[in-house]
Amino acid sequence: MIFLTLEHILTHISFSIIAIVITTHLMTLLVHEIIGLCDSSEKGMIATFFCITGLLVTRWIYSGHFPLNDLYESLIFLSWSFSLIHMVPYFRNHMNHFSAITAPSAICTQGFATSGLSTEIHQSAILVPALQSHWLMMHVSMMLLSYAALLCGSLLSIALLVITFRKNIDMIGKTNHLLIWPFSFGEIKYLNEKRSVFQNTSFLLFRNYHRYQLTQRLDHWSYRVIGLGFTFLTIGILSGAVWANEAWGSYWNWDPKETWAFITWTISAIYSHTRTNKSLQGTNSAISAIVASIGFLIIWICYFGVNLLGIGLHSYGSFTLNI
Repeated sequence: MIFLTLEHILTHISFSIIAIVITTHLMTLLVHEIIGLCDSSEKGMIATFFCITGLLVTRWIYSGHFPLNDLYESLIFLSWSFSLIHMVPYFRNHMNHFSAITAPSAICTQGFATSGLSTEIHQSAILVPALQSHWLMMHVSMMLLSYAALLCGSLLSIALLVITFRKNIDMIGKTNHLLIWPFSFGEIKYLNEKRSVFQNTSFLLFRNYHRYQLTQRLDHWSYRVIGLGFTFLTIGILSGAVWANEAWGSYWNWDPKETWAFITWTISAIYSHTRTNKSLQGTNSAISAIVASIGFLIIWICYFGVNLLGIGLHSYGSFTLNI
């Protein structure tokens, strides 16, 4: 009873802290002068990490097994993974661009786990025979860490595409405006407008320079995070193959979960190839960002969509919505 109460308290505390962190980010978008808000959001994510860690440890103690038995526990672990990824650049003294992605991701996964699923699945249950193995912690934890890393990297790539797309639209609009200018307003008005354009050149160059820096950082961190997720995914698939051979007598069965995990791995490999291919110099960032954006959908199908089917060797991961 004490462990259940402690679990509920930690769940609500972590959820509340993440909500405050997201509110803080919205305030920083509106009021840039409040410098302390950024530090508060960073400390909030650290507090969230320790709260979710305590939640998982508490559930581990009173259930007697590592908390990766069902979708509820895996969602809590996924939320923990988002907060862990957020802390990596923070402790390495790098500029952290993850909070705008990791905080909403953590609150969405934890919010769905606590309110979107049926209350029966929240209760800790005895492990089914297929999961009673020492490979449970190795395989499932690696897969969930890979999902979290790949999702964060994909969202960074999507942000890169949005910024690049908006920049190209602005450039096209300015080009068309300059082509129409002389013929629409006459030479005198054109010269006056041209003078005002030159007055604003320094501001435009300053803005474009910072936009270029932002896109470069997004491209750099998306490549690093997706590479980390690709490594975790490879370890997870290999350990899962060894576990499958012990449990079912075959390393690979083309189960729906296994098939989509292989598709996810393939998309990640294509991203790494396009990102590092020298023959695509100059366009590899945009092409790899498009591949990562496609991968964002594939990852959710692999992790979440396959469980909706409730078929295959991984059918114990199916769930019931709280409707």
